[in-house]
Amino acid sequence: MCGIVGAVSQRNVVPILLDGLHRLEYRGYDSAGIAVINADNKIARVRREGKVKIIEESVLASATKGNTGIAHTRWATHGTPSERNAHPHLVGDRVVLVHNGIIENYLKLKESLAPNLVLGSDTDSEIIAALIYQELIKGKDLLSAVQTIVKVLDGAYAIAVLDAQHPDYMVVARYGSPVAIGLGLGENFVASDPMALHKVSQEFIYLEEQDIAEISLNEIKIYDFSGNIVTREVHNRAMHYEAADKGNYRHFMQKEIFEQTDAITSTLAGRVHGGHVLEQAFGRQSEEIFNKTKSVTLVACGSSYYAGLVARHWLEAIAGIPCHVEIASEFRYRKRIVAPDTLFVTISQSGETADTIAALADTKNDPVGTYVGTLTICNVPESTLVRNSDLVLLTHAGPEIGVASTKGFMTQLVALLMLTLALGRRRSLEPDQAVQIAAQLTQLPQLVADFLTLDAQIKKLANYFVDMPYALFLGRGALFPIALEGALKLKEISYIHAEAYAAGELKHGPLALVDKDMPVVVLAPNDHLLTKLKSNIQEVHTRGGELIVITPKSSHIQPDQNIHVLEVPEIPNTLAPLTYVIPLQLLAYHVAVMKGTDVDQPRNLAKSVTVE
Repeated sequence: MCGIVGAVSQRNVVPILLDGLHRLEYRGYDSAGIAVINADNKIARVRREGKVKIIEESVLASATKGNTGIAHTRWATHGTPSERNAHPHLVGDRVVLVHNGIIENYLKLKESLAPNLVLGSDTDSEIIAALIYQELIKGKDLLSAVQTIVKVLDGAYAIAVLDAQHPDYMVVARYGSPVAIGLGLGENFVASDPMALHKVSQEFIYLEEQDIAEISLNEIKIYDFSGNIVTREVHNRAMHYEAADKGNYRHFMQKEIFEQTDAITSTLAGRVHGGHVLEQAFGRQSEEIFNKTKSVTLVACGSSYYAGLVARHWLEAIAGIPCHVEIASEFRYRKRIVAPDTLFVTISQSGETADTIAALADTKNDPVGTYVGTLTICNVPESTLVRNSDLVLLTHAGPEIGVASTKGFMTQLVALLMLTLALGRRRSLEPDQAVQIAAQLTQLPQLVADFLTLDAQIKKLANYFVDMPYALFLGRGALFPIALEGALKLKEISYIHAEAYAAGELKHGPLALVDKDMPVVVLAPNDHLLTKLKSNIQEVHTRGGELIVITPKSSHIQPDQNIHVLEVPEIPNTLAPLTYVIPLQLLAYHVAVMKGTDVDQPRNLAKSVTVE
């Protein structure tokens, strides 16, 4: 969940490293640092607690320069956020290292260090640098030292290491955390996300599991952990710089909420035609795998998990196919029984979610015949999940910088509804119904745009939450997962404790919490559960709860004392999860702005969860 950027060049790399840190700050922002090898072949290092702008000011004030360097923005795991624990870590004035991930056996490894070796942090990361340093003073070169040390590390990591005695040279290694090498002319780069290198490279090599790379000015050599030279494909990745700028918006999250109409259009582009989903969009094996599929298992974390819960309703009600939804971190660690001929689907915005990657790898331990294939729904084309899955449906949402996912979540839902149509045509989905839903999907960008016009009304409703310690969200059917997503958004960025319940569970406990200090958000589309939901609304109303009801005019729910109605456009019930999430995103955003929290970079969270 941290960010790495590095460069080996014939020019001063400090501006490149600083620019890369700014672009990687979504991955971690409790401390940051830069280390370069200067003209005297000595390590010049600057570290600071806090955000990248603080380290930038310090680096520029110190006039730090060097042609080879590494930098890091941190999200703390071992050791409190502080300058002492910030990366890069320096050992013996010679070895400097940055690390993403967690070393689980670091305490045991620490015992193997020489007693006179003084450590300067509380981190697991510094232990790696110290172990490499001990190998160097035995006479090994940097590559050999890293090759030796990775064999004793337990955990997940991406590391980049420099040796002050050998400038113009860097070694990187990957096991469980992503690493991209950016190619240049007479210079080369490394980053945990290629977006960090947008200004300097459009060609990238993505290291695979258990890869070690030597990077110099004009050459890149890649080895596996056994020491064999391996070849990795070069990918072209053109990016638009503007996508990573706020434009006229105050925050990235706000911008990304309003980008959802375009994001949906991109997800659908070239994939829905003549009232049908074009299955080739999932991959060349899609027809063969879908024909064999008898059930679906969806595995994800966070918002992606909630998207999976919505999809379960679609897959079972529309496609007529059994579906199980699993939290990736739980799926990995329990004994399970999976029906034969199951399609295993992972959902991840980044494609680098550690638990989801591990869950995909763990499917190899299930009996032969359990899975007909694997599919990932993802926004990043070169990510680990994409590379390791049989089928892929890229969401094409564009870069999402705000930690709280908005357009990423939305496009996952769109992709999952497309999957529902593709599988449903083989089972209970009638052709006319398939054409109808496909047509509704093509109308979705305009429907979302209509919901976005409610922004000013939602901003006023946000006032009911600003001074409240907690909030409750209620939904039924496919809207219950959207209530979960709404509660998550509010707690993520405003730090208000928010919970979501299936509305029918209200009398089974949550009703005890309802009073005038408990705003209750109710998602009330005009569907077959509306009558039941009206009873739940009355239960809250009679107990003095402040109700915010999101509903169309046709529901005939009227404003009353303590009942505030946000009237939304009429939409097809199938699309309700995709549209009703919009007011919840906007509500969370405005509450957070009013409370003065950091909307794009909420405390203790990072965008890409690359460790357990």
